[in-house]
Amino acid sequence: MRLAFWLYEGTALHGVSRVTNSMKGVHTVYHAPQGDDYITATYTMLERTPQFPKLSISVVRGQDLARGTSRLPNTVKQVEEHYNPELIVVAPSCSTALLQEDLGQMARSSGVSPEKIMVYAVNPFRVSENEAAEGLFTELVKRYAADCPKTERPSVNLLGFTSLGFHLRSNLTSLRRMLTTLGVEVNVTAPWGAGIDDLKKLPAAWLNIAPFREIGLNAADYLKETFSMPAITLAPIGVQGTMSWLNSIIEEINKIAAERGVAPVCMPELRKFSFDGQSAPSGVPWFARTADMESFSNKRAFVFGDATQVVGVTKFLKDELGMQIIGAGTYLPSQADWVRSQLEGYLPGELMVTDKFQEVAQFIEEEMPELVCGTQMERHSCRKLDVPCMVISTPTHIENHLLGYYPFFGFDGSDIIADRVYTSAKLGLEKHLIDFFGDAGLEYEEPGMADVSSIGTPMSHAAEAVPPSPDEPSMQPQSLNGEMSWTGEAEKMLNKVPFFVRKKVRKNTENFAREIGEPVISAEVFRKAKEHLGG
Repeated sequence: MRLAFWLYEGTALHGVSRVTNSMKGVHTVYHAPQGDDYITATYTMLERTPQFPKLSISVVRGQDLARGTSRLPNTVKQVEEHYNPELIVVAPSCSTALLQEDLGQMARSSGVSPEKIMVYAVNPFRVSENEAAEGLFTELVKRYAADCPKTERPSVNLLGFTSLGFHLRSNLTSLRRMLTTLGVEVNVTAPWGAGIDDLKKLPAAWLNIAPFREIGLNAADYLKETFSMPAITLAPIGVQGTMSWLNSIIEEINKIAAERGVAPVCMPELRKFSFDGQSAPSGVPWFARTADMESFSNKRAFVFGDATQVVGVTKFLKDELGMQIIGAGTYLPSQADWVRSQLEGYLPGELMVTDKFQEVAQFIEEEMPELVCGTQMERHSCRKLDVPCMVISTPTHIENHLLGYYPFFGFDGSDIIADRVYTSAKLGLEKHLIDFFGDAGLEYEEPGMADVSSIGTPMSHAAEAVPPSPDEPSMQPQSLNGEMSWTGEAEKMLNKVPFFVRKKVRKNTENFAREIGEPVISAEVFRKAKEHLGG
């Protein structure tokens, strides 16, 4: 039944294909019923890359099951002949898991070399997108990473960047720019853009950078245990977060440099990180003190999404923009403890942990924050509530897979996030000012249009068009449950309340009216409610 609703995480297949579609020379064979190749449409629509998704379907048919045959061996053989990949990852579907088919034996009977086949027997009923992706990438690293000499110059691996990742290419560009400025080379980026040979040389780097809690962390842990490679697991979100990230890299690099007798890496002048090499790398510290941004100081914000983005964005909003955090949450229960520890002292109450978008939408409607930072689901919920919202996490909208440079990591990303906060909240404020002061004459009627509209109007319809008198209940706007009526004058007073708290004021006013036994919200009742509620 859950599949009838939006889900924050995709299926295990979605996670598997995010990894394999990121890599060179790796192809997925999905053993599933007809129609389960829906995933290809997702990549084609959102990824904006010229390559077609590296996924083939081995169709499970009822006739084959009745005959005791399988199409998987022939599919694997055809993929080998047509694509000649270095590795074929065979993944099960819910149907094949129920049938308890031995995918390994069937794949080996294809005649393809066992060294070119990897059966990833993930349980599709128990494992979702992120866990499946993390598990597969870790297994690939375990299978191929081999002991090799370290690079002569300081170098790092960038782990966890996958196909359909949040602002993937822009974030990678931002990190590479900063590492180049430090004088640190990128040894391997994986799984994005990596092949089997790249995985083999992962241990050549001096350290690993795994900024995502969702994908890449377990692979970094394995490389640390097996090859004694230190790992930086911070996400460079915000100016403060980016400075901590840079200092951590310098510290770890210089430990190894001292052991090898190599010159240490030093922090360059910060202006070196900017595009022109002359100005500050980010405008956030200055912009946060301007009149424009100070008007948002202590504005109420709610943050929801995956673990990495929620922690980084919450700290940025609170510490660098001075916003009031009224709540935060994640749809990843496996990361909830880490998020709680990271946001201790930032939240007024408990961390929201749920994978039901309806619960998140209900919280937003009850609290009506001035800004919501969430996923595509929150974007949709906020649009219906007229609440400003910016997408900061997967699942995303096509608008988050842009051709331009829009990082969320690094100094450049700090500016992007600040701009998004400003424009999201400002457009909401602009809408309220238009509601409050009118359209300033931008919209007008042509001469005679008002008279023409009433010509030929039946008397009953004309009567409906007459606005209610201030003393009569308005028949148009009703309360959310349809029980309370508002007079025209009361409605006019309510419309002067900012739109992003209007529903909450309406609800509180109606509750007050019920408490004092008033069946209709008049202007006087509205004033009393305002005084009672401290407005």
